[in-house]
Amino acid sequence: MTTKVIIFDFDGTIADTVDALVSVANRLAADFGYIQITSEELSILRNLTSREIIKYSGISIFKIPFLVKKVKSELKNKIPELKPITGMQEALVELRNQRHRLGIITSNSQDNVAEFLRINNLDNLFEFVYSGVTIFGKTTIINNVLRQKQIKTQEVIYVGDETRDIEASKKANIKVVAVTWGFNSPEALAKQKPNFLINHPSELIHVVNGDSL
Repeated sequence: MTTKVIIFDFDGTIADTVDALVSVANRLAADFGYIQITSEELSILRNLTSREIIKYSGISIFKIPFLVKKVKSELKNKIPELKPITGMQEALVELRNQRHRLGIITSNSQDNVAEFLRINNLDNLFEFVYSGVTIFGKTTIINNVLRQKQIKTQEVIYVGDETRDIEASKKANIKVVAVTWGFNSPEALAKQKPNFLINHPSELIHVVNGDSL
């Protein structure tokens, strides 16, 4: 079996954080000048790309780095109550048992991710966790990680729940698995043509081991 390097997004992919993030975002709406997210609004946002969401919300692009920083700070208090996506822990353990290398690239803070992994007994599964603030994608961070770790693009599979994850992976010339249990809708993800689109963490095992190739 060929060893793969599987890089995961964190929010919405490993951790079930969508509701918590919506709650934090709504609390900050007045301060940052954008509309609150109702259940109806969330259904609309799930079908939009990152650029479309920013345009739809009406927030100034110059405020986004400050908003991201504030959201990460507010989310810190919610970490103890957050849980992994159902089935994710089992999938991660199986991939690790098969000697695949696991990592995380996230726009959340390293402290938040480390605390979540520790609380949920997942901290021994990951070789690396990289954090970076990105508005439209993670291509630069992905490329930096691959260079620092001396990882070849053909060895990598990226796993994420947003259209920007697909876009960034394609720009970095790596395969991408889009997951339907996170933020963006299956329809929005499919439009971006990921290499794979899966509905449950257990499907990752088949994808990584080539059963779906």
